[in-house]
Amino acid sequence: MKGIVELIAKALVDNPDEVKIEEKKDDRGLLVELRVLEEDMGRVIGKQGRTAKAIRTIVKAAGLKQGKHVWVDIDMKN
Repeated sequence: MKGIVELIAKALVDNPDEVKIEEKKDDRGLLVELRVLEEDMGRVIGKQGRTAKAIRTIVKAAGLKQGKHVWVDIDMKN
């Protein structure tokens, strides 16, 4: 899942080298944390959150195909 999110995010942002992705597993499933610079947040979220929703939908569908529960958290990089 990390690869899918990374590919999409790096294609969207102005600073692809600053995109950071972490995966965390727990009893509920897999959390993919996407961190981008503050100036790239608008590109990743999109108008009315449409881009973020699309990213989450793609990752969730890929996870279901593998029998996993996956969700994506988008945050600013510190």
